[in-house]
Amino acid sequence: MANSTIEVKFNQIFINNTFVNSVSGKTFTTFNPANKQKITDISEGDKADVDLAVKAARKAFKLESKWRTMGATARGHLITKLADIINVHKVALANLETLDNGKPYEDSLTDINNAVSALKYYAGFADKIHGKTIPTNDLNFAYTLTQPVGVVGQVIPWNYPILLLAWKWGPALAAGCTMVLKPAEQTPLTALYIAALSKEVGFPDGVINVVPGYGPTAGAAIASHPDINKVTFTGSTEVGKIIMEQAAKSNMKRVTLELGGKSPLVVFDDFNVDEAVKIAHDAVFSNMGQCCCAGTRTFVQEGIYDEFVEKAAKLASEMKVGNPFESDTKVGPLIDETQYSKVLNLIESGKLQGAKLEAGGSKVGDVGYFVRPTVFSNVTDDMRIAKEEIFGPVQQILKFKTIDEVIERSNNTEYGLAAGILTKNIDIALKFSESVDAGSVWVNCYLAVNPLCPFGGFKQSGQGREMGEDGLSGYLEIKTVSIKKHL
Repeated sequence: MANSTIEVKFNQIFINNTFVNSVSGKTFTTFNPANKQKITDISEGDKADVDLAVKAARKAFKLESKWRTMGATARGHLITKLADIINVHKVALANLETLDNGKPYEDSLTDINNAVSALKYYAGFADKIHGKTIPTNDLNFAYTLTQPVGVVGQVIPWNYPILLLAWKWGPALAAGCTMVLKPAEQTPLTALYIAALSKEVGFPDGVINVVPGYGPTAGAAIASHPDINKVTFTGSTEVGKIIMEQAAKSNMKRVTLELGGKSPLVVFDDFNVDEAVKIAHDAVFSNMGQCCCAGTRTFVQEGIYDEFVEKAAKLASEMKVGNPFESDTKVGPLIDETQYSKVLNLIESGKLQGAKLEAGGSKVGDVGYFVRPTVFSNVTDDMRIAKEEIFGPVQQILKFKTIDEVIERSNNTEYGLAAGILTKNIDIALKFSESVDAGSVWVNCYLAVNPLCPFGGFKQSGQGREMGEDGLSGYLEIKTVSIKKHL
């Protein structure tokens, strides 16, 4: 049951299966973005706390530790137990997520269900990670060992706190790694709650550690730490570059990055207009547009352009903006003042650069960080709203004529996270799928993210893949063993 008055049980740093205050004694405040009111103070981790967490994770990774000597099947069962207890606590977690993040309560429940699925998927992989024997055609017997990479630093953003936690923890735990997670400073509450659940189900000391804090302090300490073997980050391209540099300069730790996007969704005139409007609407406005792979560049073929724009504007204007705990609310607040100001600034730039405002385009009240779902038509490729990642509820509708034209325009961006195409012509769908620079291509659908499928970006949308079997590779080292045969 949705409830906006929620008791916060965990607001300290979680190290070695114990909640502790920060070494410095400092705290920071997490706020409810729907009303800008304080929720609670959180212990603020920095380098000293990351050092303690890494020390605990390193100890838990030793060959003789309880975690490393645990059988792979037992490790998978433990991950399943974590998934199951998250499911048991999903109402409390959904309430906490909505309070801290602002997303509609039903969306929080959906995120938790998807997180449980991701953890269970990787639980099944735990005892299926193995090497190969290799026929070398010489006097040596050769085989490979797959071994966990070691201590993993994980930095997650504020838009999908529970879901992205599961995306990071699932493959890392299945591979046998130990972890230090830094949740976003805007949304630390659910990560700390799930950390407590991990202790309850029996994860050994030091396997899971959660250090809330700020990016330039706690995040930087993780990226540059000499005893962390891998860092994985989801967030902006700007910060991803910094993390990559810090990882390289410290100890050349492995890096997986899932970064920004400016994804195209291409609508051809052979597709049902009403269905296309709905798919494109959901592609943009899910999670208040705070989604890295949102299909914000909506390319519509000229024959249906005017009809599409009219219906898209109507659908956006009908969305209820308000209290995310109310069942009919479709749009909650943006995460904080920084994001709120950025989105409103980009909306103003669209107006000034000549785009036609069809719906929304303004804030809603002064109590929280609410922005009306916004639709622009007559958008051109050189406008800021067509080039920059807005990360808010703003749809840009662009007109195109031919498949070759729209492929070139779709690829005219520094990003390459996702793309979509709506058409009944299989030849056009295949040509687009093969030609577009994107890690995920969705045909006649959008946001079809599944834990079984790898997810990641081309170009400056990141490197490496998460989810699917490919998501395990970043957490494993491959060792080749050759043994001379005496015949």
